[in-house]
Amino acid sequence: MLAAESSWPLRVSEVINMLAGRSDPPRIFLCSRSTIFATRGAANPSKIGSATLSLKANQLMTYRQWSIRFAVLGTLWLAITPAWAASKEMIQLQTQVQQLQEQMTAMQRSFDERMGVMKNLVEQDTDAVNKVANALNSLQASLQKQQGDSSGRVEQLSGQIQSLNDTLDELKARLAKVSKQLEDMQSSQQSQAANQAQQLAQQQAMASAPPPDVLYNNALRDYNGDKNDLATQEFSDYVKFYPNTDLAGNSYFYLGEIQFRQGNYAQAAQSYDQVLQNFPSGNKSASAQLKKGFALIELGKQEDGVVELRRVIQRYPRSNEALQARERLKKLGVSSRSGE
Repeated sequence: MLAAESSWPLRVSEVINMLAGRSDPPRIFLCSRSTIFATRGAANPSKIGSATLSLKANQLMTYRQWSIRFAVLGTLWLAITPAWAASKEMIQLQTQVQQLQEQMTAMQRSFDERMGVMKNLVEQDTDAVNKVANALNSLQASLQKQQGDSSGRVEQLSGQIQSLNDTLDELKARLAKVSKQLEDMQSSQQSQAANQAQQLAQQQAMASAPPPDVLYNNALRDYNGDKNDLATQEFSDYVKFYPNTDLAGNSYFYLGEIQFRQGNYAQAAQSYDQVLQNFPSGNKSASAQLKKGFALIELGKQEDGVVELRRVIQRYPRSNEALQARERLKKLGVSSRSGE
């Protein structure tokens, strides 16, 4: 323990020094469409502007920046994790974090390769546009020089110019299509990187979450002590970190109870419905259906509430919830059976 504590500041400082000496990450450049103008006729020859590619250095954040940040986060997180917390679950979470970082490195390498291919295509199209523009200039100069020749020669050259103009338009359209594909690819990669970052943050949050039994017992204690705000946060954390456990259904139910106490009947009905949909065989299903009926009645949806109360009686006829459902229906002057 003493050795680990003494080496920890040195590791963090080494990581910080390494980041401070790292060169700026490479930048991804986007090319804008070249603009070429042409006019026809012997009297006003067209002037064709050379195709240019503008560089947009500050518009995108590259994947190398993301991977550097995630590597730093992973290194710092591993460095400050106490030795006594290295349980089997912690090791599995650390392995998953490392796998996510390796996936992002592979995604960056694949993205760089695709960017190289797309950049070569753009450069080839640009060269083709320049060649066509030069040829067009040459033909127009030849047309001016030979204005005194026969009209047939002029018409032939005009046809060639028209053909070259059509080719130029086609190349411009192709260049615009390639640029659009490049932008779509960058947008897709950014979206995937954001998802990976969200998953990584969730894994790290789970690593710092309390054990499920401790978190649930604390939430139940605060609920019974009428500490509604604190209990709401703890029950919400439980269903966030442990959504597939049996106590997750109970957590949804108690969230609904707190919302019902506060008069938030619409939210309470949704919380009770989470119990019925995701934990239909749980020990809180009967109570959740009963309280969902009460919440719907409080919202003015009496018919829907009556349906829920009748379902309680039908599914749990000898339960305490069924007795409460009969009493509520009796106060409403409604039969406990449909069709009566």
